Amino acid sequence: MSRQLLVPVDGSPLSKRALEYAFETHPDATVVALHVIDPSEPGYSSMTSVDVRNEPPHGSEAWFERAAEEEELVFEEVRELADEHDVALTTESKTGEPAREIIDYAEDHDIDGIVLGGHGRLGPSRLLLGSVAEMVVARSPVTVTVVRDADTE
Repeated sequence: MSRQLLVPVDGSPLSKRALEYAFETHPDATVVALHVIDPSEPGYSSMTSVDVRNEPPHGSEAWFERAAEEEELVFEEVRELADEHDVALTTESKTGEPAREIIDYAEDHDIDGIVLGGHGRLGPSRLLLGSVAEMVVARSPVTVTVVRDADTE
């Protein structure tokens, strides 16, 4: 039976590297790329192409639409990466606090392991998002592999 791996993705270089690591290290695994829209984070900009000065009002319908658009860009990138590695990939989306959603998904979907970047997005939120990896490591019901890459830090 194939292992099922969960790889949280947010468009950051380290989340892409974590996905590559999962593909390269576990070529026979079923990989699920999970993106979490965090409504508690006012400046939702995981992609460097987004101008946060034009961010819609936090929590507004326009804000959630922007977050969904960004999510689709993230999923396009991870699908391209999966195609490059010639592996099947499933994408999933959740809304909530990232660490909690990652852990809940692992518990609810018979996940065998989690592979994630040591920190997520770029810029000021980077330090805060490092705590997501820490919380997942501390509370995960399954083995967690944290990918770090000096070139992307």
